[in-house]
Amino acid sequence: MSESDSRATWAASASLAGGISTEVERGRDELAALLAITLNVNGRLWHLEVDTRTSLLDALREHLRLTGTKKGCDHGQCGACTVLVNGRRINSCLALAVMHEDDEIVTIEGLGEPGDLHPVQAAFVECDGFQCGYCTPGQICSAVGMLTEVAAGWPSHVTADVSSRQITLSGEEIRERMSGNICRCAAYPNIVAAIRVIAQGAPE
Repeated sequence: MSESDSRATWAASASLAGGISTEVERGRDELAALLAITLNVNGRLWHLEVDTRTSLLDALREHLRLTGTKKGCDHGQCGACTVLVNGRRINSCLALAVMHEDDEIVTIEGLGEPGDLHPVQAAFVECDGFQCGYCTPGQICSAVGMLTEVAAGWPSHVTADVSSRQITLSGEEIRERMSGNICRCAAYPNIVAAIRVIAQGAPE
């Protein structure tokens, strides 16, 4: 191959590489495009711009600075990020923020506040249902959602009579229904007791 042919080949390769690079950069710019959304969180409307890939968890923590909701595994396995959406508990790390524009979102900050605790929050304090406290917001939100499920007559894997809408919230039922929320400090007995205080009025 002559020197002129080599230069021509190099120039063509460089041009092709430049074109590919430009397309990649354009693709990245498109992926990084922000979308204006409105979220209803704790009874207040929040207007923000997010990357369409932003999780609800990151929107709450990084954009709205509602840091009560915790990031644990970021894979939907620990429950630390549990919030209530339209009254139902979800793992906010697995949900995209843009999916929940028309929903009512409640975080631990929206359940109660010092001096005016939600009954479940007060029960956790009374029964010492926490140690380090990192998982506690998710535990409490999950418990609130779970009690709503029980009131609606939703059976669990251990419910003896799935046809009955009257569910006895035994320790076994509570442990099964709360199994998606991990407490690495192992405060499980007191968490169960706190939930029973609300469900039945007394610990087991």
